[in-house]
Amino acid sequence: MSSAAHTASGEGDGRSAALSAGLERDLTGRVVSAQRSWRSPGVSVGVVRGDALVWSAHVGAARLAPEPVPASDDTQYMIGSVTKTFTALAVMTLRDEGRLSLDDTLEAYLPGTRHARVPLRQMLAHASGLQREPVGNIWETLEAPDRAAFLTGVEQAEQVLPAHHAFHYSNLAYGLLGQVVERVTGQGWEDVVRERVLEPLGMTRTGLTPASDRAVGYQVDPYAGTAREEPLFTLNATAPLGGLWSTVADMARYAAYVANPDDRVVRPETVDEMCRPLIMTDVDGWSGAYGLGFGMGRRGDRVYVGHGGAMPGFLTGLRVRRKDGVGAIVFANATSGALTLALATDLVEAVVDAEPSLASAWVPEAPRPDLEDLLGLWWSEGSPITFFVRGGELWSRLSDDEPLSETRYAAEATDRYRAVEGRERGEVLEVVRAADGSVERLYFATYAVTRAPLAFADLQA
Repeated sequence: MSSAAHTASGEGDGRSAALSAGLERDLTGRVVSAQRSWRSPGVSVGVVRGDALVWSAHVGAARLAPEPVPASDDTQYMIGSVTKTFTALAVMTLRDEGRLSLDDTLEAYLPGTRHARVPLRQMLAHASGLQREPVGNIWETLEAPDRAAFLTGVEQAEQVLPAHHAFHYSNLAYGLLGQVVERVTGQGWEDVVRERVLEPLGMTRTGLTPASDRAVGYQVDPYAGTAREEPLFTLNATAPLGGLWSTVADMARYAAYVANPDDRVVRPETVDEMCRPLIMTDVDGWSGAYGLGFGMGRRGDRVYVGHGGAMPGFLTGLRVRRKDGVGAIVFANATSGALTLALATDLVEAVVDAEPSLASAWVPEAPRPDLEDLLGLWWSEGSPITFFVRGGELWSRLSDDEPLSETRYAAEATDRYRAVEGRERGEVLEVVRAADGSVERLYFATYAVTRAPLAFADLQA
């Protein structure tokens, strides 16, 4: 077995410094142990903190013949269903531009289809009930349909569950989303993804066609321990569900963007929206959920976002702890047995536990005379609500012990604010003034908010 590991220092927001030697050793041990227990010919991983790849490791071989060749940060692996997050981002760029709505149904893009009433939002969240796979035994033949054959198959496909009845993973749905992207833009799906996602993020080694020095995928015999090379799988019209190849270096750029998005691809608020649960994937333990293209996994009080991927000869795991700005990518060139998504989560968790991000120092707020008469203790429904300034903006909280009770407001007009983050997001805060201009009371989501604790009977007096 050959193994190699290296570290990389980053520049950026202060969280991008290289990991400590002790933490690097711990991570390396985890990767070596995983490669051995999985019996994967090779495992490549990268860890992102802040905006940089701060550590990577490559254990085993990217290809075995004619002699073992180790991987590097630029070695391409097939990322499988992690591709779906790129398809979802392409859809969301079009949504943000007003060229489609997530409430649009397939009828708008595939007129006359038997699935005309299925909305894009449900397909993004695997909540449509559409059957799992495109019509045909493509996972046996490894012959994916072209566009015409795919669309013909769509009319034979079933909606096997009622919409939102349960999470039901659907590769078919993501193939259809690729068709929507093509019909809206008049471009091929890969061209759209490259122009709107890959190029803005500097992902130059990501695409549908791998380079000659790519990793080779293998199936390892569970008893003999021998490795047999798997055939390449070209996904044709089904590429939007899992056809991309990428590298540790490129996926590190992607993980950094997911952790701390800017306007290069979509608005940061759009990434937030994509990473919010729309449907639970684990209804008993509530440990998993799915949003708009991204999956969520919960361990304890922490939620990690990302996606797993599987293709013949390749398994991939992407996990990001957005709150801490830490992410991990794990590749294995094996058809089965490699728990890449679990290891990616383990690596992120290890970094967050060993070297948690430090909060920035508090600095005094700039004066906000326009907010002074709103600040302090108020009451609503007999319970306290405190208004205060943080980061130059108006906030409120119901309880000092419950962060989820906080709300941030943005001014819409004189004496009118909109809740834009936190509890009751979207609701209106109205300021009512007396004849002398002093604040008499507030109304938040139509509930009266007063300086003294009043009963409902007092409000009617």
